Amino acid sequence: MPYLFTSESVSEGHPDKVADQISDALLDHFLAFDPESKVACETLVTTGQVVLAGEVKSDTYLDVQTIARDVINSIGYTKGEYQFSGDSCGVISLIHEQSQDISQGVDRGQKEQQGAGDQGMMFGYATKETENYMPLALDISHKILQNLAELRREGKIIDYLRPDAKSQVTIEYSDDNVPQRIDTIVISTQHDAFDIDDAKMLDKIKKDLVEILIPRVIEQLPEAIQNLFDDKIKYHINPTGKFVIGGPHGDTGLTGRKIIVDTYGGKGAHGGGAFSGKDPSKVDRSAAYAARHIAKNLVAAGVADEILVQVSYAIGVVEPTSIYIDTYGTSNVDLSDGEIANKTKDLFDMRPFAIEERLKLRNPIYLETAAYGHMGKTPKTIKKVFESPYNGRIEKEVELFTWEKLDRVDEVKKAFNL
Repeated sequence: MPYLFTSESVSEGHPDKVADQISDALLDHFLAFDPESKVACETLVTTGQVVLAGEVKSDTYLDVQTIARDVINSIGYTKGEYQFSGDSCGVISLIHEQSQDISQGVDRGQKEQQGAGDQGMMFGYATKETENYMPLALDISHKILQNLAELRREGKIIDYLRPDAKSQVTIEYSDDNVPQRIDTIVISTQHDAFDIDDAKMLDKIKKDLVEILIPRVIEQLPEAIQNLFDDKIKYHINPTGKFVIGGPHGDTGLTGRKIIVDTYGGKGAHGGGAFSGKDPSKVDRSAAYAARHIAKNLVAAGVADEILVQVSYAIGVVEPTSIYIDTYGTSNVDLSDGEIANKTKDLFDMRPFAIEERLKLRNPIYLETAAYGHMGKTPKTIKKVFESPYNGRIEKEVELFTWEKLDRVDEVKKAFNL
C-alpha cells in the first residue's frame, strides 16, 4: 500500500537559523585568524537582543558585536518595524575560555593522536533518490525556501516578503519506496502588512507562491522529479492566516534547534548533537560530515541504493568505538551489512584528526552550512575575506562542502569488486 513521507525546511530568516548563522560566522572568524581555535559558541536571539555564550580557546580576539550585526543585516533584518535589526539590536557576549578538563583529553603532542572532543554517535545517510543523494522531500523543501529568499531579495515580482519562512513537502511513495507524486506542500512566509483585508491578502500570497514560486522551483528539478508535480497537489499557504510578526521578535531563536533540517529531514537518523558554532574537534560535527562522505561515496559506487552510516566515539579516545552500516535491504554486493562496515572501516580513517585533514575542516567554511542544510550542497572553492580591528584583513581561498565530493568512488568500487 502506498505511503506518505514528509520533510520540512526553514529559511535563513527563521530565528533558529539566525542563531546558527551567527554562531558559524563567529567560528569562521576564529578559524580564519587562528586555525587551531577551539570553539563551542551558542547564540540566542529575541526581540531586539542577541546573546552570545560558549567556550573558546584561541590566540585571536574578535569584535563579536560587529560580526553578529553583519550576519543579521545580510539575512535581511534591516528595518525597525521587524523589531529586530542588525543596526539597532543589543549584543551581549558571555563567551569564556574552554575548560582545561575538556582540552586535556582532546589535545595531544602529536596531532594524529588527537582525541574525540566528546562522546556520542553520529550518522551519515545517502540515497539514489536524487542527483545529490539526498532525500527528495527535504531537497524540494530546501529549494522552495532558497527560491523564496531569492524572490525576496529581488523585490520585483513579489515585493512584500520578509525573511522568516518555513516549508514542508509530503511525497507519496509506492510499496517499493519509489516516489509517485507530490501530495502536499506547506509554506508559511512572513510578509509586510497589507492595506487590504486578511482574506484578500492571503489569496494574493497563495496565488503568487503557487503561480510564481513553485514553477520556478520545478524548473530547477530533473524531468523525472518534475513529473511528480500535478494539479492535485494540496497547498497550505500561510494556513494560520497573516504572518507579519516573525523572526526573533515573533519567536526566540537558539543555535542547534533545527538539526533535522540540517541533515536528512527525518530520513536516516541524527545523532545526539547539533553542528553550528562547533569547531571540527567536536565530532558531533566533523564525524557527521565524514559519515555523510562515506555514505554518499558508497551509494555512488553502487554498494547499495540507500545507506545509513553510524560512528561513535568516547571523549579523549582516538579511535571510534564503533562503525555500523545499514543498507535497508538495498545492497548490491554479496556481503552482510556487518561485512560492508568492516571494509568501510579499512577504507576511511575515522580518527578525529584524520577527518579534519581529509575534509579540510580547519578552514573558515562554516557560515555557508548554516542555512538550507549542511548536506547535499555542491562542493566549490571560493575566496572569503575577514576583517578585524584587532587582526587586520585576511583573504582565504577555501573549499566548501568537501564531504559532498565523490572522490573515493573508484577506491570503493575496487574494494567491493564493482
